[in-house]
Amino acid sequence: MADPPQITPRRALARAIGAIPHLAYGIYAWVLFAMLGAASLPVLLLMPGLRRRRALVRALARGILRLVGMRVRLLGLDRIVSPCVVVANHASYLDGVVMAGALPPHFSYVIKREMSSVPLAGTMLRRIGAEFVERQDRHRGASDARRLLRNAALGQSLVFFPEGTFGARVGLLRFHMGAFIAAARADLVVVPVAIRGTRACLPPGHLLPFPGAIEIEVLAPLARRAGLSAGDPGVPAALRDAARAALLVALGEPDLALHEARAGAL
Repeated sequence: MADPPQITPRRALARAIGAIPHLAYGIYAWVLFAMLGAASLPVLLLMPGLRRRRALVRALARGILRLVGMRVRLLGLDRIVSPCVVVANHASYLDGVVMAGALPPHFSYVIKREMSSVPLAGTMLRRIGAEFVERQDRHRGASDARRLLRNAALGQSLVFFPEGTFGARVGLLRFHMGAFIAAARADLVVVPVAIRGTRACLPPGHLLPFPGAIEIEVLAPLARRAGLSAGDPGVPAALRDAARAALLVALGEPDLALHEARAGAL
């Protein structure tokens, strides 16, 4: 067995020098995020009107992404209907910022409750009407789910990342049912949205971002199948399966939920 190649001092120095541009870019990007976020917070705290605050955050997200060299291309925005439930794949911490900059300012984002305690981000999310949901405490999680159902029934448009998390492996994880139960109970259309490029711009486990191209594609809306009533217990699962199928085709990525199921059966 051949010995692994040795890293000579010259090669190590060359690597360190080659990393300087990325380090400088990463510091610039995070400083810009922090400065613009901190500068906008007093405005968000004082500005009346939820829609106006959301419009401000939308403009801020677009401006930051442009300034850090992340070019966002938006496809199919005319497919958004109102009200609706948007479900998007989740591949990076950038996904929320990108979606906030892409979608109209009448959506509420469904976010894990841990984010409410993050300095600056938690306050900003509360001011734009984010819906925090508990994932660890079952009792509190049930209460959050009932609140979401009430809001959906009142015609509030919601954005979910139904995978709930993301990892280093490329592919679509299994979907949690919350988005699809809310859509079925409120008889709202489900709109899948494919996010491409955020994983490359801020990979999981990396602290420093990269510039690059990001694409947001709004796919065809999904209504409940003909012959099924809004209260039919099979509607949420049918909507979930249709949304997953549409996103898998649009993304061209592996179905990690299927791989896990097969591995578990062995």
